[in-house]
Amino acid sequence: MNGVALVTGGRRGIGRAIALALAREGFAVAVNAEVDAPDLHATVDDVQALGVPAMPVVLDVADVAGHEAVLALIEAELGPLTTLINNAGVGALHRGDPLDVSPESFDRCLAINARAPFFLGQAFAKRLLARARAPEQHHCIVTITSANAVAVALNRAEYAISKAAASMATRSLAARLGAEGINVYEVQPGVIATDMTAPALAAYAARIEQGFTLTRRVGQPEDVAEVVALLATGRLAYCTGQAIPVDGGLSVARF
Repeated sequence: MNGVALVTGGRRGIGRAIALALAREGFAVAVNAEVDAPDLHATVDDVQALGVPAMPVVLDVADVAGHEAVLALIEAELGPLTTLINNAGVGALHRGDPLDVSPESFDRCLAINARAPFFLGQAFAKRLLARARAPEQHHCIVTITSANAVAVALNRAEYAISKAAASMATRSLAARLGAEGINVYEVQPGVIATDMTAPALAAYAARIEQGFTLTRRVGQPEDVAEVVALLATGRLAYCTGQAIPVDGGLSVARF
């Protein structure tokens, strides 16, 4: 077994693709969702079908008080955690003018997209630091942010702000944990075909055909998952603290 991974927001979309990619690499996988839904158990079944242990984990990641108990539960069933994938996220409640953003939408984005991964990463790191670890075993945290961690999104300002905060949280943890043998990475997806992007996907696809991205196609969850698998297995071990765009060239500046 390559390690034990927790994938938050793992029941569909990018999270599901990551869970399956890690399973193919030999990881046991704890698949998290905020509710006990059929697609959560379907993803767990698909992970197990790849020949590795897996378990469902129901937790709203915004419930920071519940983090420690969930990590303990996973380790009791699957063994010592080696890998945390902070993937769970939400979008703006309503897209529109930054001057019309509601405190409710702002707080929701910050709670799930920034506060949750920071404190879950904190709890995960403390567990690793409290035990002896085999030096040959790669240990890491990967946080999925967004191209909007660096690019302004006027119609969803609160979302972009939360992803920028998550980006800084990632670098902060990387700086603290590098000397401890725990790598921390950020992955910044661009336009990826998921439930979250579905309402705007047709408009994005048209823009992509006109050159919005350098690669003329919409990204797929598997595009992100393949990068996460590289990071989780230690194949990019000298890249800790870095943000890796997975956006088809969207973030390349052009004039």
